[in-house]
Amino acid sequence: MDLNLLKTFMAIWEFRSLTQAGDVLHLSQPAVSHALRRLREVFDDPLFVRNGAVMVPTDAAARLHAPIDDALVIIRGALQQHAKFDPATSVRSFRLAMSDMAGLHVLPLLFAALAEEAPFVRVESRQVPVEELGVAMRNGDIEVAIGYLPGLGDECLGEMMLQDDFVCLLRSGHALAAQELSLADLNGLRYVHAETTATGHGLAENALQAAGVRRNIAVRIPHFTVCPHVVAKTDLALVLPRTIAKAFNEMGAFVIKDMPIEMPVILVKVYSHKRFQADSGIAWLRSKLVQLLGPVAST
Repeated sequence: MDLNLLKTFMAIWEFRSLTQAGDVLHLSQPAVSHALRRLREVFDDPLFVRNGAVMVPTDAAARLHAPIDDALVIIRGALQQHAKFDPATSVRSFRLAMSDMAGLHVLPLLFAALAEEAPFVRVESRQVPVEELGVAMRNGDIEVAIGYLPGLGDECLGEMMLQDDFVCLLRSGHALAAQELSLADLNGLRYVHAETTATGHGLAENALQAAGVRRNIAVRIPHFTVCPHVVAKTDLALVLPRTIAKAFNEMGAFVIKDMPIEMPVILVKVYSHKRFQADSGIAWLRSKLVQLLGPVAST
């Protein structure tokens, strides 16, 4: 049997949806439907029956789930134990999950290091909804996740990379550029706001509201990385992590202002799943990310 069929079985089981299974596996819905047809032929059972928008597993699928899950773990573990990872010669492609905000800071540092130590290694960065990330990591579709992700659960191993805090970004010619911000200033400013689902972003919103800040949102943008370009040309403000603000301000186009209210610390970690502890490539990548980003906390 094509082992990819078993991965498809597990994805449909986890998400109860051909579309979501396809998204995680990076397959089209017709490709997932074709794989399901092949699985049905192999096991001589419908396996999953549509009930509205949900694919409901049959009794046969329920009996197959645990053995297939165990089999995939055993196969992956066997390969991990016998495969040696040499960064200098490896042509491996790693699948990482992070927000565009995290990618802005992490990817340049990572690729600079890879160019020196692992010139043939490739990286695929994906944005995976937090509620789907644990499943994707358990299935091996995502090997490493980076960010403030407290909801990943006990199945994933998290290692601290850096502690970050929130600041306010203004253009260098802003009327408030030369002074400390006050609570009144925060309420008086107009803001550009990214409609991101990143967990840390919600952390900032909750803290601002708890402190009595009622922000005047002038512009809402679906992608965070566009926001600083708007700030650079306007008197709008942007609340964001300090490390990201510093990355945008390399040319000195902005001023980075401390927040006048108590804001939560952002604990940024690198995560991998416990199933793949024996994977020397994942272990190397985790260690490299901590090495690259750890010093940022003190700069």
